[in-house]
Amino acid sequence: MDMFEAFVEIQRKEAEKILNSLHKEDFLPAAQIIWDAEEKGNRLHITGIGKPSHVANYMASLLSSTGTPTYFLHGTEAVHGSCGQLVAGDVVICISNSGETAEMKATAMAIRNNGCIAVTGNPESWLAKFADAHLLAKVDEEGGPLNRAPRASIIAETWVLQALSIVLQEKRQITPQEYVMRHPGGSLGKLR
Repeated sequence: MDMFEAFVEIQRKEAEKILNSLHKEDFLPAAQIIWDAEEKGNRLHITGIGKPSHVANYMASLLSSTGTPTYFLHGTEAVHGSCGQLVAGDVVICISNSGETAEMKATAMAIRNNGCIAVTGNPESWLAKFADAHLLAKVDEEGGPLNRAPRASIIAETWVLQALSIVLQEKRQITPQEYVMRHPGGSLGKLR
């Protein structure tokens, strides 16, 4: 089997494991933290270091468009002043596959007075234990020649956070009209 075929097979196997691991009840503690903060007028932020920062940026957009206003918090800039966008009681979702990244630890420590939800591939990691709630996005193999570059883990983090977005959106019961108000452009902005 060449590397391309091996990649496809690994991704197929990891995707099946990820999707089979998603259970609504596992998302309710994180969702409750977010709902409780919103009831007090607080906000949701999301951050990551490296490739997970791109997941964070995407998820801030998706969550916002589906009824949960969410702000992207730059993972490294957070410890250089960007934590100023937070107010006490805001919630931050921190994404880190290992849950041990020094930069993410520094960011998590900087937000210690806020609610923290961790998304990691390791439930025993520092970040998972530090957080108020943990969402597992575990993969055994990334896929690729060195099995190092984030491939499958990025998909796992995205699917886990998309699943959280479904739980949050379901409670809000936004109508098609409300969705269009948040997303007026493109073909998604047209009522059917």
